[in-house]
Amino acid sequence: MRRLFGTDGVRGVANDDLTCELSYRIGAATAAVLSSHHRYRPIVLVGGDTRASTDMLAASVASGLCAVGADVIMLGVVPTPAVAYLVGKFKARAGIMISASHNSFEFNGIKIFNGDGFKLPDMLEEQIESMVLDNVPPLPMAAPEAIGRITYAKDPLADYLAHLRSTTPCSLEGMHVAVDCSNGSASVCARELLESLGAQVEMLHAEPDGENINAECGSTHMEDLCAYVSAHPGLDAGLAFDGDADRFLAVDENGNEVDGDVVMAILSADMKERGKLAGNALVGTVMSNFGLSRFCEANGIRFVAAKVGDRYVLEQIRMEGYNFGGEQSGHLIFYDFSTTGDGQLTALQLLSLMKRTGKKLSELARVMKRYPQKTVNIRVSPEAKVVFYTDEEVRAIMAEAEAQIGGNGRLLVRPSGTEPLLRVMVESEDPAFVERLATETAEKIESALKKY
Repeated sequence: MRRLFGTDGVRGVANDDLTCELSYRIGAATAAVLSSHHRYRPIVLVGGDTRASTDMLAASVASGLCAVGADVIMLGVVPTPAVAYLVGKFKARAGIMISASHNSFEFNGIKIFNGDGFKLPDMLEEQIESMVLDNVPPLPMAAPEAIGRITYAKDPLADYLAHLRSTTPCSLEGMHVAVDCSNGSASVCARELLESLGAQVEMLHAEPDGENINAECGSTHMEDLCAYVSAHPGLDAGLAFDGDADRFLAVDENGNEVDGDVVMAILSADMKERGKLAGNALVGTVMSNFGLSRFCEANGIRFVAAKVGDRYVLEQIRMEGYNFGGEQSGHLIFYDFSTTGDGQLTALQLLSLMKRTGKKLSELARVMKRYPQKTVNIRVSPEAKVVFYTDEEVRAIMAEAEAQIGGNGRLLVRPSGTEPLLRVMVESEDPAFVERLATETAEKIESALKKY
């Protein structure tokens, strides 16, 4: 069982679960594992988001890297996908992002990309875990003359933003958008990116103070952006990112939310029409709305359901030769352009489609009918996250709920890969039924798991 890494790196409360000592050891173990088969001194990039603990943890990770003999290039505040892209530009052995993505400011995390810009495979993560937690093998400290050096990149975002601009065939001249940066990484680059393509931009939640990242804003809290767009006629869309800008959700010109599943439907239909959708397939997850698979069926697109987590979406894409997929949360992967989810890249593809076709986002969004869906999160112990699969009382609760749903929807109960939560999701045609059953089932499961 994984002891450090979840579906999106290492994550925990800063100075509690995620300490400077642990971060140092992760940095040192990463350098040791990634340089074990190479003779040359490795270069590792380190970037981060805007939360208060990021500088502290980035310094700790960099110290661990240098202690084993790796040179470090500090990128400062950047989006997570920028780290994945810049690994290649700097010819680095790895890239490390200090971020807890969409979580609140007290959390932080460590995401590691290899020299190809992909998140580390399970095997390497397990080796790092063994070195960090068991000291097996012991961390190989560098001799004094081999200790790594730290340098600071000058304008590291220039190449990344140029790459994003290269993915769109048209300017955004005449478009007017509101952008919610979640007081996170997009705050440092979203305006520059969009205005350089000709768009008029209204910025929201783009003044990070170390504690306001994801605080009632961004892609996990869409209320402010929806209200702003509703109150300002003439806006073409609202764009919302999460704390490290690897997720994106939209708001149409009427102030209605357009989630990741609908964005995928819009873009996959366009890609198929232009002959750009590899294998005529779209990779979603088991949490994708039932309406997305129905949309695919109606439009001659094969729907592939991966496990939840962008790493598993990417696994399916790479394994089967596809080029597009993502999650309802807005974690979308355009494999022709990126090795990981990229919120700003997704926003550009959507805005470009609107500009090319002259269609409003509300019109485009009608391509897919969403089925009512309710997810309730239950806070549980680490033990409960594992044993719920086999607990007889929980199995009976789930069987009862599935019987009520019948063939008109589905129930899904799964552990979060990044938080101490179980997620209970119910989907069916009747919104009132979905709301009631999801709440009741979650309460029953939570009660049953209190014994662990």
